[in-house]
Amino acid sequence: MDHRHRPDLGAAVPRRRAPAARRRRPGRRPASPRRPGRALSGSLILTSSTAGLVAFPHLRHYVAAKHGVTGPVRTLAPELAPHRIRVDSVHPTTVDTPMVQNPAVYELFGMPGASREEAAKGFLPVNALPVPWVEAVDISNAVLLLASDESRYVTGTTVQVDAGGTAPYRMPPEA
Repeated sequence: MDHRHRPDLGAAVPRRRAPAARRRRPGRRPASPRRPGRALSGSLILTSSTAGLVAFPHLRHYVAAKHGVTGPVRTLAPELAPHRIRVDSVHPTTVDTPMVQNPAVYELFGMPGASREEAAKGFLPVNALPVPWVEAVDISNAVLLLASDESRYVTGTTVQVDAGGTAPYRMPPEA
């Protein structure tokens, strides 16, 4: 290339339209990718929250975002099933991570200035099982199960690792 002549990058370049056969039409999506000579298969696992299944007052932004994971799972599962690609989501309750273990969240749950031990007591009513939160390894184990061949016929599901937090009825705490 002759380096003395440089094209004027600011000049308008006419755009060519793709041939009609390749143009996207409204309402049509590109097909799932194909790999020549290989069978498609796999597992997509999206992480949401119990807030992706039920509503929580004063958290509409978080609830909306987490519900935004559930819809695509339910849509993608039947779309990708012919390619042997499974699509599921995991919905944890409160998890013992910095996202939960901080003063802002304690305050959000009505426990301003609480210590970790005080917060543990305050989080107990969130779950049906008598635990304030689950461990990160519990979520990892659910993801490993969904990714394994043990769940080869599981698709389109919402796996709740919620200690019973989304159960429709819970026994009142004993006095």
